[in-house]
Amino acid sequence: MTETTEMRPEGILPAHMIEDMFRNGAIRSETPLVDGQIQPASLDLRLGTKAYRVRASFLPGPGVTVADRLDALRLHTVDLAHGAVLETGCVYIVPLQEVLDLPAIISATANPKSSTGRLDVFTRVITDDARAFDTVGAGYSGPLYAEISPLTFPILVRTGSRLSQIRFRIGNPLISDEDLQEIHAAQRLVDGGDERIGGGVQLSIDLKGSGEGSLVGYRAKHHTAVIDVDLRAVHHPLDFWEPIHRRDEASLILDPNEFYILVSREAVHVPPDFAAEMVPFDPLVGEFRVHYAGFFDPGFGHGQAGGTGSRAVLEVRSHDVPFLVEHGQTVGRLVYEHMAERPRRLYGEGIGSNYQGQALKLSKHFKVL
Repeated sequence: MTETTEMRPEGILPAHMIEDMFRNGAIRSETPLVDGQIQPASLDLRLGTKAYRVRASFLPGPGVTVADRLDALRLHTVDLAHGAVLETGCVYIVPLQEVLDLPAIISATANPKSSTGRLDVFTRVITDDARAFDTVGAGYSGPLYAEISPLTFPILVRTGSRLSQIRFRIGNPLISDEDLQEIHAAQRLVDGGDERIGGGVQLSIDLKGSGEGSLVGYRAKHHTAVIDVDLRAVHHPLDFWEPIHRRDEASLILDPNEFYILVSREAVHVPPDFAAEMVPFDPLVGEFRVHYAGFFDPGFGHGQAGGTGSRAVLEVRSHDVPFLVEHGQTVGRLVYEHMAERPRRLYGEGIGSNYQGQALKLSKHFKVL
């Protein structure tokens, strides 16, 4: 960077500070930003012009670039300029349009966008010299890459498609359980469950719905048509999903390696001065992964009627063995962090937010029946 970044309080950087990073060269791109790319506490990352099919996922490790690994593992190159289908069961590496030149005080983490996670597209961001996925060290200068592996549906992507998002932070703004208790008492972080706090706000699963026979989830079908990730409300849900309805016992056996869309029993609230993230997998609660897409922006569930917040949609995949989940069972944790400054516009305030006020809901690509 050519401009010195002034010291600021610890916290997640809001949209207006991300805009400042573009102006001072901490984030660069050869193409202009598009509407909605900067969210209240995150930046959507855009695919570049090429995708590289590789033999295996990888981490470069210290002193090694992603380009070095690609030279050894690349199978073939896919042109994304006019759109291309990424097949299930394959691993692709895509250079992203955004390039970083971070100040020494700013680090970042990445995650799939909510819509990406709800399609069961396994997406991670990689940097040069990386020892971990989705993690960008303070002061990193260099390119970003997306590793993309569609697990259930083949997807159509193109240059500019946005599958991942990145969140920038100064210091370690994670909020302790003791402070979360005080915030919850003042602002109600969750409603409708046992409201347990431990390692973050604990969330449980809703398998009762509104009554006997009500819709409580979806299980993905196999051998479906292609999903265009840039189109909204064009696909019929029943072509891709099997609805799951409540039974007497309000429980569900997760079949190994099947993908489910379920919903939390609790309504979630992220007040304006905070951001939140779902912990994707906790081996203490069962052999399954919950919520691939983990970012909850400031304002999620804020100001909803009656203060009830918005439900957290759960993207669930069981591993190795069938696993029984029951109504009210703990399935994940929501950790909260301080914002460095309050965003000037919150989630749901006229910025194309797709999931404000949601209950059980598929991704934006599907028609609402």
